[in-house]
Amino acid sequence: MSDVTRAAAGMNALVEADDRHGGHRSLAAAALEGRAEVLELQQRNASERVRRALYALAAEYTTIAAWSYIDLHDLDTAQRHLHESTTFAGLSQDAPTGMRVWINVAILAYQRQNWTEQLAAAQAANASTAARRDPFFGSMGRVRLALAHSTLGDPRAAQKALGTAQEALRKAVEDERPRWTAFYGPAELNHLAAIILNRNGQSANAEMMAHRALAKIPAEFQRNRALATCQLALAQLWQGEPEQATATAFTVFTIMDGAPLPGRMRSLVGDFHRDLFRLAPSTTYARDWADRMREEWSRA
Repeated sequence: MSDVTRAAAGMNALVEADDRHGGHRSLAAAALEGRAEVLELQQRNASERVRRALYALAAEYTTIAAWSYIDLHDLDTAQRHLHESTTFAGLSQDAPTGMRVWINVAILAYQRQNWTEQLAAAQAANASTAARRDPFFGSMGRVRLALAHSTLGDPRAAQKALGTAQEALRKAVEDERPRWTAFYGPAELNHLAAIILNRNGQSANAEMMAHRALAKIPAEFQRNRALATCQLALAQLWQGEPEQATATAFTVFTIMDGAPLPGRMRSLVGDFHRDLFRLAPSTTYARDWADRMREEWSRA
């Protein structure tokens, strides 16, 4: 096994760990260790093709670290690593790697509540070489545009971009793509549609899309299943069904199977908690939920 192949296998193992439980400090540390090893390989004599492959791997490892810090809500550290991964992606001249970086820049901008930067990053992802060449990546870019427009309070633009994302994904064909793309497909697009529709005040449609997502998201993508379940619970709550919504929200903890909730998920669960106690503060199920929240928060 070549050094590049070994480094790629290590990176794929970290992606799989992230799929299960989301970002955490040990995952970020492992990603940065992998990056250091890749950069050490850069010091050896190698062909231009190998050097570009190593830069792509350095970008991937750094992006995993950045993503972990986004999940941890350590946004300053995430920002620093994303700047680094942007440099490595540019040096690699690898289109899918560049696409991944822009998507993460958009996600981080949302976490920072920098809506204009979120939109700019989504536009960069949508205009990227990867998006132009492959409808699969084109769908990724367009759904990021839809998310940005929904954040900015433009439901019409969000719906239009979501429609083009769905159409692009229907045109995509099976192909060999990087391991990190395995999360994306009709199920994840339905999950993202649920987020957009919830933000647009269309909770009934959001509930439908969340159900569709959960019917298809593979079991090994625990973090994504739990996030989609959060959207389902919010959609039910905002339709005036607090008891059913609470039962749904409890399953988030079951899906995560005792693992600490990543920061982004904790934020969604916090949103649910606040609205539940606004709508049904004195109910037995709300008190049971509060008890479970204290137990789960102690795992952080």
